[in-house]
Amino acid sequence: MPRHGGGFNVTGAGGKAAGGDDDFAPEGRSSKQRYKQFRESRSWKDTHEGDGSADDRARLEAHQRRGYIGKYKRVVWPYRAAVAKLIAIGALAAIADIVAPYLLKFIIDDVLMPVGLAVSERVTGLALLGGLGLALVIGARALDMYRNIHTIALNHKIIVRLRRKLLKHLLNLSLGDLYDMKTGTVVSRLSNDVDKGTGLMQMAIMSPAAAFWRVLFATILLFYENWKLALAAWLILPFMLAVSLIWVRRIRPIFRSAGRDRNIIDGRATETFTGIRVVRTFRREPRERFDYTVADDTMIRKRLFGMNTAMIIDGIWQLLIPLSVMLLVLVGGLLYIFDHAPGSTVPIHERTSIGQIIAFQVMMPMLLMPIFRIVSSLSQTQEALSGMERVFEVFDMPPDKPDAPNAVDAPPSVERIDFDAVSFAYEEGRPVIRDFELSVPGGAVVALVGASGAGKTTMTDLIARFYDPTGGAIKLNGTDLRYIKLAGYRKMVGVVQQEVFLFDGSVRDNVAYGRRTATDEEIINAARRANAWEFIQKLPRGLDTIIGERGVKLSGGQRQRISIARAILADPKILILDEATSNLDTESEQLIQQALADLYANRTTFVIAHRLSTVTHADMIVVMDKGRIVETGTHDDLMAAEGLYYTMVERQRQFAVDEGYA
Repeated sequence: MPRHGGGFNVTGAGGKAAGGDDDFAPEGRSSKQRYKQFRESRSWKDTHEGDGSADDRARLEAHQRRGYIGKYKRVVWPYRAAVAKLIAIGALAAIADIVAPYLLKFIIDDVLMPVGLAVSERVTGLALLGGLGLALVIGARALDMYRNIHTIALNHKIIVRLRRKLLKHLLNLSLGDLYDMKTGTVVSRLSNDVDKGTGLMQMAIMSPAAAFWRVLFATILLFYENWKLALAAWLILPFMLAVSLIWVRRIRPIFRSAGRDRNIIDGRATETFTGIRVVRTFRREPRERFDYTVADDTMIRKRLFGMNTAMIIDGIWQLLIPLSVMLLVLVGGLLYIFDHAPGSTVPIHERTSIGQIIAFQVMMPMLLMPIFRIVSSLSQTQEALSGMERVFEVFDMPPDKPDAPNAVDAPPSVERIDFDAVSFAYEEGRPVIRDFELSVPGGAVVALVGASGAGKTTMTDLIARFYDPTGGAIKLNGTDLRYIKLAGYRKMVGVVQQEVFLFDGSVRDNVAYGRRTATDEEIINAARRANAWEFIQKLPRGLDTIIGERGVKLSGGQRQRISIARAILADPKILILDEATSNLDTESEQLIQQALADLYANRTTFVIAHRLSTVTHADMIVVMDKGRIVETGTHDDLMAAEGLYYTMVERQRQFAVDEGYA
């Protein structure tokens, strides 16, 4: 993770520094100073990175927003029947909500106001209309409750599906993309960003749909009943909608910037605790604590800025509703006065009545609140969309090495592996492997030796197909690996790396990681062959002992032997040992070398070793230098040639003599 003097690199909305390489450099600046620079840089107003006019940026953001909403709709599409059902229920609830207060007009004008109406008729009319209104109110609330309960359940189904799809896609990304994202960022996207979309179903679909029905029915009813009062009700809305939408556009970039900060902070925190030994060794606890606190406080200030901006919109609408009601009373009162004035030419059935004014007063909030909910949901949706944006950014990343259309199944055995002028570069123009030419018969043991940086590990990564060659081809039984189905090929390969990674679980779980169906007998047999069974028996709970994250409760040599047992149990056709015995003491190494001699049988093995005494048995030793093959042959052949391999062996032998190891 890029850092400046040990501080968090928390950037602006566009992900770029507005005033240099880092918005918040140099180290030691307070969160208040960082937030101030963020505000002054106006980077939170940028809708995307890069040059272009404001109009171009606005169009691009609108296009991207529509794209992300469209992608979310595709996630929701399998549940379209349930969504349609809930929207229909919302429409019924809206009708009941609108009709219930409208009954006030009839109660006042037809039951209470008429002169000469008998008491019994008034009571009967009041009971019927009041009972109907009460039934509509209860029915509307029951429908709303049903809709909300099932919307929440449906939303969680969608989130589970989205998280599952995201995890699947992340697991299929290239190593380069995953390394760029870093572990903390990956976890943040799986948890925080997906969680932000938890309410997206409600905010982006259900609430606007329910509000739309209420606005539609209320508007139709108001204009049908009294178009003058309805026009007064709608008089101020266009202006308020325009102001609200302008403010909404300012919110999303703020939450986007805060979301990116959250990813960076989570990534750095993960890195800090992963490297806690280094942190403590160099006494960096205060610095890490300060960096985290300042970065987190800066992110919170941004979120508060976004929330306060949203609250301005809410406040405007909270003020609008009582003002609109008062305006309606004034307009309605004036209409009533003039409609009923002596000499009025307005037909009796078109005159404004007291019942209409009171009914409109009650219905006015029911018209404004749905519109407010639509605008409010737009502002709330911005934060959810900022999370979904980062989720869909991952979905936009291409998967790692998808199978070619004409890919074939992996073969049942290894007859030969050919390296045909293989070249590879992590960065264009900087090759790590150059013109690697080699033919390996099935069942052979091939040792790759050379100085650090010679390309040995990169070569085994190409064999395991963690990467594909940028030039030439690696062929299995004459077929380019790129035309063999990846899943099937990976089942043929087992890797024991120099940097062992074990999972937080039991010894049994880690040994059986590649073969979950393995019996205890098979697990114990693999542990014996890896010279691990003796120390496993001495653990507090044997195979059921929990070894901690990355196997921290085991020694380095023990972790290495568990890793070897894991590879042995998987029984791969192609075995890669990358300095697999580097962390073992001499006695354990000798025992494992004896076990590996049996493991090599009927298996094509590639061994990387700096300790050359461990590879003298190899069928073929490949000496590499700067990504090229400089020598190949058996140990005896290469010693007789007195080339680079001979020099390396003699150097190690002399070192052993000088240090008293020989």
